[in-house]
Amino acid sequence: KEILNTLSVVSKTDASILVMGPSGSGKEVLARRVHRESARQRGPLVVLNCAAIPESLMESELFGYEKGAFTGAIPGGKKGLIEAADGGTLFLDEIN
Repeated sequence: KEILNTLSVVSKTDASILVMGPSGSGKEVLARRVHRESARQRGPLVVLNCAAIPESLMESELFGYEKGAFTGAIPGGKKGLIEAADGGTLFLDEIN
């Protein structure tokens, strides 16, 4: 109850939040709750499982890329997840 009360208070601010816990402990559930209770709830909630992305691709996932940036790139380029989350919430899971 204490954690949920704290999240309710913090979600109404524009602060960044660090949710720590072992894999499978419900961090994404808490992030979704914060998003729902925030002023950004009408914007997108973008979730990125950092453990599932190779380090060499992390930059292009977060920031996107222009057409022809590298071999195998989508021909028209790709918007990054930071830009995709604009006006909403970006949840970086398993960031360690």
